Amino acid sequence: MGSLERRSNGPLMKKRVVVIGGGVAGSLSAKLLQDNANVTLIDSKEYFELPWATVRSLVEPSFAERSIYNHIDYLKKATVVVSSAANITETEVITAQGHLIPYDYLVIATGHETNGFIKKSDTLSSYHAESEKIKSAKSILVIGGGPTGVELAGEIAVNYCEKRVILVHRGSRLLEFISPKASKKAFDWLISKKVDVILDQHIELDHTELGVYRTSSGEAIAADCHYDCIGKPMGSTWLKRTIVRNSLDINGRLMVDAHLRVKGHKNVFGVGDITDVPEIKQGYLAQRHAKLAVKNLLLLIKGRGEMKMAVYRPSWPLAIVSLGRKDAVGQFFCLALSGFVPSMMKSRGLFVANMRKLLGIKPD
Repeated sequence: MGSLERRSNGPLMKKRVVVIGGGVAGSLSAKLLQDNANVTLIDSKEYFELPWATVRSLVEPSFAERSIYNHIDYLKKATVVVSSAANITETEVITAQGHLIPYDYLVIATGHETNGFIKKSDTLSSYHAESEKIKSAKSILVIGGGPTGVELAGEIAVNYCEKRVILVHRGSRLLEFISPKASKKAFDWLISKKVDVILDQHIELDHTELGVYRTSSGEAIAADCHYDCIGKPMGSTWLKRTIVRNSLDINGRLMVDAHLRVKGHKNVFGVGDITDVPEIKQGYLAQRHAKLAVKNLLLLIKGRGEMKMAVYRPSWPLAIVSLGRKDAVGQFFCLALSGFVPSMMKSRGLFVANMRKLLGIKPD
């Protein structure tokens, strides 16, 4: 039986926990809490999508069927509210539609801004449309040399070796969040697949006309379509109007303590990319955040005190960037690896089976 609270007007009630954000950290937090609390998940869309599977879904739409799940598929004992959150008070979350959702404990997991579809069916349809666009294109421009841009360029290059793929990145090297050695391995792999990699330039999208794109140096690049893989802004602008506004750092991230509680708020947790934890922002770390925050939250719910709360320790640099289905580059502490070992860890299945297991969704 979950933790219960006796109210003066009648029966025992579970504590109310509201989770804002249905990405990796938020969805897993809601899943792990639903047996022990009265959980409400607030998300702007009705589904969870595995973020690192999106690039493969663009060239293989059937992959999206295995990596997108409606929230109600794994939150059997929770309430799902499809809406964005607009405000937070000391006792309630206010949605964009003006609904007031009370909470005893709050988990903020809004990560980065999203501009996708609300319904799963519309998202799946969009992947089919994008796949057809890539199939019909002779040349494709990828903007951004972070993990999303590099992985998308790799997926297209492997699946459509006859097409011209151009990757433009404003930095001096690709994948700047990992070591120069690992970055060089990814660069060399893309070049070996005949991807045109242009560094130290950015694309002026406002000056694009008739399939011709201009770089910051004035170079013209002809392409049938483009994909903007520049990182999305933090999903925290709305928080500036809430009770946690003074807990945001200069980069718009939530400042959290060693227990992943938002600084200045004993009953509010922050998890995932929205936090200021000094580590690479990766999906597996969002899962670690969720597990530890839930552990600590349950201790508080059950009245076991703060002294027993677990401490989150930032992770060492560990990252894997897929290069198609059979290759990858990985940063493991100070070691940069490419080829078979990192590809076996991520590239073939992109951890889809692992995430399905965590959320309790039947194997595909």
